[in-house]
Amino acid sequence: MSERGALALVLHSHMPYVEGFGTWPFGEEWLWEALATVYLPLLDVLEAAPVTLGVTPVLCDQLETLTGPAGERVLAFLQDIRAPIHAEDAVGLDRAGERAAAAEIRRAAGDYVQAERAFAALGGDLLGALRDLDGPELMVSSATHAVLPLLATTGGRRLQVEAGAASHARRFGRRAEAFWLPECAYEPGLEVLLAEQGVREFCVDQTDALGLGALEQLEPVATAAGPVAVPIDWATVGPVWDEHAGYPTHPTYRDYHHRTTFDLRPWAISGAAYDHAAARAVATEHARDFLRRAGARLEAYRVERSRPGLLCCPFDTELLGHWWYEGQTWLATVLSEAPAHGVDLLPLSRALERVEPVAGREVAASTWGVPKDLTTWDSPRVAELAVAARRAELDLVAAATSRKGSLRAAPALLRAARELLALQSSDWAFITTRQRAADYPLERARGHARELDAALGAALADSGSEVDPKVRNLAPELDLRPLLVP
Repeated sequence: MSERGALALVLHSHMPYVEGFGTWPFGEEWLWEALATVYLPLLDVLEAAPVTLGVTPVLCDQLETLTGPAGERVLAFLQDIRAPIHAEDAVGLDRAGERAAAAEIRRAAGDYVQAERAFAALGGDLLGALRDLDGPELMVSSATHAVLPLLATTGGRRLQVEAGAASHARRFGRRAEAFWLPECAYEPGLEVLLAEQGVREFCVDQTDALGLGALEQLEPVATAAGPVAVPIDWATVGPVWDEHAGYPTHPTYRDYHHRTTFDLRPWAISGAAYDHAAARAVATEHARDFLRRAGARLEAYRVERSRPGLLCCPFDTELLGHWWYEGQTWLATVLSEAPAHGVDLLPLSRALERVEPVAGREVAASTWGVPKDLTTWDSPRVAELAVAARRAELDLVAAATSRKGSLRAAPALLRAARELLALQSSDWAFITTRQRAADYPLERARGHARELDAALGAALADSGSEVDPKVRNLAPELDLRPLLVP
């Protein structure tokens, strides 16, 4: 056990609700691709891994459907779409004289063959496989990844938080003690809602408040309500995340943006044909560099403060294998070689047993967006989304209040609430701000808003008994009572 404290790797796994909502290029194929390139291959990497693994409730809602018809669509995607397009692109590259690129396409096709076999071996039960992992500590989040500071009412916030906590408890057999604030969006007071659900720790981004590289970034903070706020150390996270100068920009790595006719990626960032073995070797060296940096950061804290520190480094799980193709090689090396670098890897709860939180320090409002505020999700570019979500929330709370004596037997209100949860997803504004999916996010938001208005109209007219309360498998055990808590 090192006196330098601990490194806590937090993997935040999340997808917007796309199962059943469109296919290529925007829709449920996002989820199928993540299954093939991230979630399935990551199972082996994470077995016995001492990390914190977040799996958002809305992702679980979708994974839960994979033992049924959705699983059949996954297999069709792997067998009938990914396999033939790899074969066709390889032939086309051969004809164009790009033999090395064609060979890479054929090699990469094996990723999807392995995914198909792994998925079939699980019987589609990826959710069960995550539940059975020995090592990772599971982390919960709000129901549909809503930016909680932007919600209009305390009842709306409670609906998101309590629905997420209840969903996690049902699926994984216990309530999670670690909570991922969507987009790391925090404002003072949210910790009170988390404490109500038994949450003991959550991550915050305090880069602007404390300064990049400040040693205080390695000091968890005990809030008055009880939960501990754990700062993210961007001095250590930066080399992994930086899209302009970070590890994933190395010329040897696979170029995510340079694609073939069928959207495949056989080239390196350098422009040459991709060399998988060479890229894996670079990822191994980058993992060692990361461990050296982490060890030096922890040692600097120990020397300066004469006590152990907590180095918290969160990443989107989907970075590892999808956006950064070699990311899982990097992670596997970090996990296996951390002891040799004198770095203790621990899940958040165990790290907090070793590192005493400081008390009395203010935790500043912030996000991990660019910049560290709410601009990504609340700006003129996304005004339609922000206003629609707040209006819908206020309308639902008013309708629920008027029917508080019969909430359990109110299918139309349940339908409206699920449409609201879908509308509140942070993903629609994020994708719109980043201009990554044409009109898909706006179309999705408008569709949920229309369905919500129709359900509320039926509820208020007392004609909603025939309304289907479901939105596919979204929040299947939703309880409306949190809307009524002041």
